Amino acid sequence: MEEKLLRTPLYECHLAAGGKIVPFAGYELPVQYEKSGVITEHMAVREKVGMFDVSHMGEVILSGPDALANLQNLMTNDYSDLADGFVRYSPMCYENGGVVDDLLVYKLEDNLYYIVVNASNRHKDVEWMQKNLKGDVQLKDISDDVAQIALQGPLAEAVLKKLAAESDIPQKNYTFVRKAPVGGIDCLISRTGYTGEDGFELYTANADAPALWNKLLEAGEEFGLIPCGLGARDTLRMEAAMPLYGHEMDETISPWETGLGWAVKMAKEDFIGKAAIEATGRPRARVGLKITGRGIVREHCDVYVGDQKIGHSTSGTHCPYLGMPVAMALVDAAYKEVGTQMEVEVRGRRISAEVVKLPFYKREK
Repeated sequence: MEEKLLRTPLYECHLAAGGKIVPFAGYELPVQYEKSGVITEHMAVREKVGMFDVSHMGEVILSGPDALANLQNLMTNDYSDLADGFVRYSPMCYENGGVVDDLLVYKLEDNLYYIVVNASNRHKDVEWMQKNLKGDVQLKDISDDVAQIALQGPLAEAVLKKLAAESDIPQKNYTFVRKAPVGGIDCLISRTGYTGEDGFELYTANADAPALWNKLLEAGEEFGLIPCGLGARDTLRMEAAMPLYGHEMDETISPWETGLGWAVKMAKEDFIGKAAIEATGRPRARVGLKITGRGIVREHCDVYVGDQKIGHSTSGTHCPYLGMPVAMALVDAAYKEVGTQMEVEVRGRRISAEVVKLPFYKREK
């Protein structure tokens, strides 16, 4: 029997705005909107401001005297020095060094953490965490009670300033304000995002999400704010070379191989997967490819140097802001140097490509 797709609290808002609904991670979500389309939505985020429904993401509370010890064991990153009001990214690994998921950890206070997981991995992640908990600690999945809206782009702060007090707007990247009114609606305001731009992620109660969405749309009208769908979310993260679970990482790819070494703290006493990551080393590397031939490369295309197959593409698209096709690939580490010439096989035809430095796009601070 086919699993029934879920709807976020903003489903009716998407229909009202002409959202083209598609199935994604068990939800019905807009891939784009009739009035705009992927390219317009992408450019709005790069040049002005765009807004996304990311309520399908999962949220988990980890609490208790042994919360930090468990976080240290579950995550590859180090949380021993994380201060209240700060967010830190981390992969979470299996014993074999492959990735269960990549997530964000918010420190609310001592012994209390708020963890945001990928939608498609929510149940798997919760099960994995539960299975590996030790000592005096509790894990609570609150995903079904929380909506999340991402406000992204250079004018995101200007929009937020119309609805929230300046003192409630986090000033540094990867910091948050735990509880603040946005247009009179209680939110957790986080200076984070998945677009390569400045911006915020607002967490609120499901019942308040439609009102918050509409208040943001109204406040953002003068700044060119438009709602954006999954299509633009993907092209934006591609330009910014942000890895996506199930593409640049999975249970067979270690965080070292996908270029997340900065979030793997080997000096830490121990964490699940540490020994395997060390033993495996870095036989493969995630690289950025500028497509120099004609065509668009998507995921799961074989990559060659001469007659030798050296890896596969993990994601690829035409990037609206950069105006060119790019891809990311997982290749033998011997071929990771910038300037290396390769070919990608797309539907039986080889397309030339060159290794370039990641990210493809970086915003000017």
